[in-house]
Amino acid sequence: MYTFPMTASPPHTDDLPLTYFVDGMDCASCVQKVERMIATLPGTAEVKTSFSKQTLTLALDETQTPRATIERNLKLLGYTPSLIPAPSPAVPGAVTPSRAAPDHDHSAPGHDHDHDAPGHTHEPVPAGTPWYRTGQGKLVVTSGLLLALAWLFGFIEPQWSVYGYVAATLLGVWPLARKAYASARLGDPFSINTLVSIAAIGAVLIGEAAEGAVVVFFFAIGELLEGVAAGRARAGIQALAALAPKTALLLEGTQTREVPADALQVGQTVQVNPGARLPADGTILTGTSNLDDSPVTGESVPVVKTVGDSVFAGSINTDGVLTVRVDKGASDNTIARIIHLVEEAEGSKAPTARFIDRFSRYYTPGVVAVAALVAVVPPLLFGAEWYPWIYKGISLLLIGCPCALVLSVPASITSGISAGARRGLLIKGGAALESIGNVKTVAFDKTGTLTAGKPRVTGIVPLQGSEMDVLQLAASVESGSSHPLAKAILNEAKTRGITPLSITDAQALPGKAVTATVNGQTVHVSSPRYAQTLVTLDETLQAQIAALENEGRTVVVLHDTRALGLIAIRDEPRPDARAALAQLQRLGVNTLMLTGDNARTGQAIGRDLGLDVQADLLPEDKLKIIAGLKAQGGIAMVGDGINDAPALAQSDVGIAMGGGTDVALETADAALLRERVMGVADLVALSRATMGNIKANIAFALGLKAIFLVTTLLGYTDLWMAILADTGATVLVTANALRLLRWKGTPEGQAAPPAVAAPLRA
Repeated sequence: MYTFPMTASPPHTDDLPLTYFVDGMDCASCVQKVERMIATLPGTAEVKTSFSKQTLTLALDETQTPRATIERNLKLLGYTPSLIPAPSPAVPGAVTPSRAAPDHDHSAPGHDHDHDAPGHTHEPVPAGTPWYRTGQGKLVVTSGLLLALAWLFGFIEPQWSVYGYVAATLLGVWPLARKAYASARLGDPFSINTLVSIAAIGAVLIGEAAEGAVVVFFFAIGELLEGVAAGRARAGIQALAALAPKTALLLEGTQTREVPADALQVGQTVQVNPGARLPADGTILTGTSNLDDSPVTGESVPVVKTVGDSVFAGSINTDGVLTVRVDKGASDNTIARIIHLVEEAEGSKAPTARFIDRFSRYYTPGVVAVAALVAVVPPLLFGAEWYPWIYKGISLLLIGCPCALVLSVPASITSGISAGARRGLLIKGGAALESIGNVKTVAFDKTGTLTAGKPRVTGIVPLQGSEMDVLQLAASVESGSSHPLAKAILNEAKTRGITPLSITDAQALPGKAVTATVNGQTVHVSSPRYAQTLVTLDETLQAQIAALENEGRTVVVLHDTRALGLIAIRDEPRPDARAALAQLQRLGVNTLMLTGDNARTGQAIGRDLGLDVQADLLPEDKLKIIAGLKAQGGIAMVGDGINDAPALAQSDVGIAMGGGTDVALETADAALLRERVMGVADLVALSRATMGNIKANIAFALGLKAIFLVTTLLGYTDLWMAILADTGATVLVTANALRLLRWKGTPEGQAAPPAVAAPLRA
C-alpha cells in the first residue's frame, strides 16, 4: 500500500479507523488523485491506499473532518466509496476487510435507501463481473454505439453525423470534465482528465467533433483496459485466499466434527484425509504422507512429512491420513501472511517509482504550458493561421497524457511481487525488489541457511562420567532452546531414551553459550572459544577439538567449573547450496559466509561450497562486517535465526529463510518460503527482470511520445492518432508489465545438487 506523511494533526487515540472499497480506483494515477485529496483534509492520519485492492484505509478524527466529506469528495472524483465494516475479534470467522459483506440487507423492510448517507455500505463489484457490466464498460459501449451511429448517419445525411459526433463527444467527456473540475477544486488542477477534457471540447469548438468523439472513446477504452489489468493482478491474490479450505474436521476424542476452518483455535487437533487441503498451519501428530506444497510455496515436488514436521494451510495431502495440531489461527497462517505481505508490498515504493511520482507533478503542468504556447505563439508572433496551431496544441495535450508513464513502474512492481509470491519468494515492497538486483555481495549465515538446519550429533567425548551422563546433562541445559544445535542434542537424547533433568535459571548468550542450573550447579553448553574464558582446556583437549572442527563438525563444550565433555555435531549443506552460489557468481554477485561457528568448521563448509568465510563472529561482529560491505556497494544478508535479525536489519536487503524464526521473518525485506538457497539467486534474477521491464516501459512511453510530438508539430499526425498513441502506450506498457506474471525463476533441473559429505564420527 502507499503510505505517505500527512500534514494534518497526529491521530487521537479515539480516531476511527475506516476502510473503504473505492470502486474505480484501479490505477496508479487514480491512487495519486485520492492521496492528494486526502492530504488536504485535517484530522486524517495513517492513510494507506491500494489500487490492487481498490481500498482506502485511514484513521479519521471526525471532529475535524466528517466521513461524509471524504465520501462526497471521492464521489466528486468519480469513485464510489463503500465502507467496509470492521470485523469483530470476538466472533470466530468474522469477515475480514478484504472480503467484507454489506452490513445490511437492501431488501429488508424499512431499509433506508439514502445512498448518500455517511457510512452507507455497498457490496463491492463481485469478482469476475464482465467488463461490459462495469460503469467504465457501459460508458465505452454507449459512446462506441453513438460513434458508430454517427458514422452510419453520415451516409444518409452528413449533417446528422455531426450532431452524432458532438453527442458522442459530450457524453464521453462529461464524466471526465466532472472529475477534472473536482480534482481542480481538491488541489489537483492538472489531472489526466483535465487534459483529455480540454482536448475533446477544443476539438468540438474548432469543428472537429468526429475526432473529439474518437478521442474520448479511445481514452475510455484505455481506462477500461487499465481496470482489466488491475483486475488480473487482484485475481492472483483472490486465488491465493481461496487456497485454504472453508471447513475442517475437528478431532474430539475419537470422533470428528466439521467446523469452519477460520474458527479453529491454536492447540486444537484436526484430521486431514487423503486428497484434502490442510485447513491450518500446524504440526503433524500422527501419520505420514506426501504433501503437495506447490500452491503455497511453489515447491513442484510433493514432500514426505511425518510426525513432528510443520505443515502449511492450503497444502494438499496426497495419500495418508494425518492428525495435525493447529499452531496458528486463520488470520496468522502462512497464506494469510503471504496475502498481507503482497498487499503491504505496495507501501514501500521503489526509488524509481518515487522519482516518476515527483516527475509527473511537474510533467503534466509542463505539457499544458507547452500546448498553450504551441497554440498561440505562432499566430500571435509570426502571423500563422490559428486553426492548424490550435489543432496541434490540442494534439499535444493528448500526446502528453502521463497515463503510460505513471503506470509503467507500479504495474511492473506489482506483477513482479505477485510472480515472486507464486513461487515462494515474498518481497515486502517495491524498494526491496529494486534493491535486491543492485546488491554487489550476498552474505549468508551458515546454520539453517546454507546448511539444512537439521544437524545431528556425530560423536560424544566424555571427560567426566559416561557418554550418557554428558548427553543427559547437555540435553537438560538445552531443553528450553530452539537453536538447531540444541535440537540436535535433544534429538540424540530422545533417540537414546534419555530424559532431561529439571532445570532453573536457563539463559541464552547468543553466539556464546546456553546456561542453566542443574541440581544446584550452574552448567554451560558453550562454544570452545567462550568455554576457554571460563575453564581450562588443556592442549590434548584443544587438539581433539581442532581435529573434529577440521572435519567440518561443530563442537560444543559441556562444563561447570571444569570441562565435562565434548559433543560433535554435523550439519550438512543444503542440496542446492553449491549450485545456488555458482548461479549468484554468474550473476556477478560476490558471496560470503558469516558464521558464529569456529573458523575450522566454517572453512570446511566454505571449501565444500566454494565461498569465502568469516567465522567466530558474535552478532555485533556481523553488524560491523555488513556496515563495511555497505560502503563498498549493496549488501544482502540471508539468515534464519534470532541472532540474525540485527544483521538482516542492518543490510541493504535482509532475506529470511522461510523456516526461520518470526523475528527474522519480520525483520527481513524478503523471505524464501521454499527454503532453497537457489531462491536468493531467483530474487536477484526477478529483481533484474522487473527493473528491465520498468526501464523498457519508461523508454517506450517517453519514446513514443517524443515521436508523436515531432510528427504532430510537422503536421503528420492528427487528434485520433495522438490519443491512440497515449492509449496504445498505456495498453502496451500494461501488457509488458503483465508478462512478469509468467516469470518462472530458475528451472528445477538446472542446478545440479552438490555431493553430500559422508557422515563423520568422533
